[in-house]
Amino acid sequence: MNTPLKRTLLPLGGGLAVAALLGASMPGTAQATDIVKHSESVGTPDAQGIATFWLRNNAAALEAATYLEEDTTEVSKLTSTGTAEADTKPGSVAPTTTTATTTSKNVNLPRTIGKVFFVNAAGENKWCSATSVQSKYQNVVATAGHCTYDTANDEQLLDKWVFVPGYYQGKAPWGIYVGKQAFVHYDFGVYEDYDRDYAFVKQFSDITVTDAGRLGDNVAGQGFAWNQKLQQANFVFGYPQAAQPDGNKPFTGATPKWCYGKTTAKTVGDAAKKIEEHVGIKCSMTAGADGGPWLLKYSNTKRLGYLNGVTSTFNDQDENNRVDYLSTPYFDGDTYNVYASAANLWSGTLL
Repeated sequence: MNTPLKRTLLPLGGGLAVAALLGASMPGTAQATDIVKHSESVGTPDAQGIATFWLRNNAAALEAATYLEEDTTEVSKLTSTGTAEADTKPGSVAPTTTTATTTSKNVNLPRTIGKVFFVNAAGENKWCSATSVQSKYQNVVATAGHCTYDTANDEQLLDKWVFVPGYYQGKAPWGIYVGKQAFVHYDFGVYEDYDRDYAFVKQFSDITVTDAGRLGDNVAGQGFAWNQKLQQANFVFGYPQAAQPDGNKPFTGATPKWCYGKTTAKTVGDAAKKIEEHVGIKCSMTAGADGGPWLLKYSNTKRLGYLNGVTSTFNDQDENNRVDYLSTPYFDGDTYNVYASAANLWSGTLL
């Protein structure tokens, strides 16, 4: 999938020997230590302060947050670059279920989706979309790399990063989970290569105030798939808020939305963001939906499927000044390696 330059990159630091943790070799063509970068780990005292920041004054900071504008408001037209080539055999990890009851009014939407909130370099409260994903300790959230990793301050998780599953009109029905450590692809962490615009974040396993259990035990975890064929149907979920480029404002960001369709027959590219290998789908959701999951084989009954992408860019293919196309990095063996780095590690508790 990658160019030879991308394949031969070696980390300057922050790599993680994933194979040793898993006790097995990874499916990617490169060694895990060559492709994985992780942020510094957030300590328990800091995490408690982060939770307090978002929860005080009846969660006023959550209400004040707006969608992340950086890298998402400039819509462009993608160009076809060829057919996606799997770097190893197709693979998948099954989703995990939960017996927890739900108070969400959106019974057709997955329990796993929500918003990630953080403070950007300008001190502004921002959000993206995300989902809980299957992991050994039920403690991992998947989203876009640009919603997680501070590339300007290498090896940093964006400030005061939390995940609010089931976010609905200002409510947090399952509480707030504080991010402990982000795992990204080396090419994104170092070069901001949007072909690798995905991230997997370990969460502290207990909700901030009471010992209510692990994230996945409460909201379940989507499965994970890589090296899948194109032209398969996917559900795409997210919390769009930005206006369309023509000024029309169809979304509020208060409630989750979804799109459904088949992925493109070819990968697509955008030179400005170093994109050569994205997959696209027809959808009119705008910024705020970035980081939201693309779910393959999604069951409306079980509300579970297989994570097959995360929204990375918003595009105008027919050039009518409206978003009509979303794109995601193609999930291959490298993506699995980054996911597995987070999915096999315990993150501890706040209590």
